[in-house]
Amino acid sequence: MSACTDSIFSLPAFSPVLKGRGIPVVLDTNIVLDVFVFSAVASRPLKNALQAGEVDWVATQAMRDELARVLTYPKIVARLDFYQLSALHVLDGFDQHARLTEVAAKASAICSDPDDQKFIDLAVAQRALLLSKDQAIISMKKRLMNLGLRVQVAI
Repeated sequence: MSACTDSIFSLPAFSPVLKGRGIPVVLDTNIVLDVFVFSAVASRPLKNALQAGEVDWVATQAMRDELARVLTYPKIVARLDFYQLSALHVLDGFDQHARLTEVAAKASAICSDPDDQKFIDLAVAQRALLLSKDQAIISMKKRLMNLGLRVQVAI
């Protein structure tokens, strides 16, 4: 793997802990689903780090709203039913672990998918690690690295 994208297992070594908080991270919606719905084996280190306070998950209300919307998609509803979860359970996980902050100013790097821009903007503004599986974000990794932003494929 490249220096810009590597496994979540390297997460604690990436950045210093800030003001008693864990490593600042921004999680895209697919990563949140992997952690709180699919419980993917590869997402366990991230879930454990969230629970232990080793990461400071920074998010905005717009990110929570997007998650709430995605949780109503028929394919996701079917997965929630399969895992015997509710949308409320997933949103509770968001509320418990995410630290809401103001919407960030638009970053100079523009994403081809406007829905993903909010994750980039916040990660740049917060100097946070951006965890994503989204190809629109991953394809920008060199441009984002020039802004001091590290994109990591978490799963």
